[in-house]
Amino acid sequence: MLEKMDARRDSPMSESASPSLTSAIVTMIVGPDQRLFAAHEDVLSHSPFFASALRDQFFESTNRRIDLPNEEPEIFSCILEYLYKGDYYPRLVHDKRRQSWMLEGAVSSPDPNKGGRVAAVEPTIFHPGVGDIILRDTAVYCAAERYGLEELKRLSLRKQGLQSGIEVGTILRSARYAYENTPDSDSKLRAHYLALIIRSRKTFKRSGTMQMEMEIGGKLFFDLFVAMCNHVDDIVDATNARSPKSI
Repeated sequence: MLEKMDARRDSPMSESASPSLTSAIVTMIVGPDQRLFAAHEDVLSHSPFFASALRDQFFESTNRRIDLPNEEPEIFSCILEYLYKGDYYPRLVHDKRRQSWMLEGAVSSPDPNKGGRVAAVEPTIFHPGVGDIILRDTAVYCAAERYGLEELKRLSLRKQGLQSGIEVGTILRSARYAYENTPDSDSKLRAHYLALIIRSRKTFKRSGTMQMEMEIGGKLFFDLFVAMCNHVDDIVDATNARSPKSI
């Protein structure tokens, strides 16, 4: 039996009472192609970003419009779906029989040598700003950071943790995107990528893409160096605790 995850606190649908859907309609112009979105003011106000925009009237009061020229429409659609429903597709569901979490629509892997499930929805999107594909949940996390939606950040990170079989190039592009779109104080998404690379180091060290990215450099790779040193230190400490010696 599958059970959907409870709605999040910064979504109005997580409240005991339904949100007011009779409030003013706000139009949003999203992306370079100026895609139109509309949402209720009360729903948008659960985001500190939009609450501030509405309060400070960063749009013509008669038109109730917000311009988001640098946002990706596909990602913004996930944000609105979350604000209204407490999740975004594919939703996170709990398999009571297996006592595990999975993404809605995921099916058992056809490869008998691989456990787990295969996502029913492609986990990547083409991001025009990057010029290539990145992980959707990373883009959602970064958007949630911009809009002040802490619970959505946790949800998107949890969903990303359920993905597997992602190409090295996609992971590294997504990691760079994460570093470029989160503050240095971020301790979740950045750490997720560092841990992923360290955990899969045998794959990454054979990758020409990894070599090329490291030659380009950036804060990601200094953080990776520090994380790898900490990982080695932990192993040495554990080994010394059993049989004291130095390295």
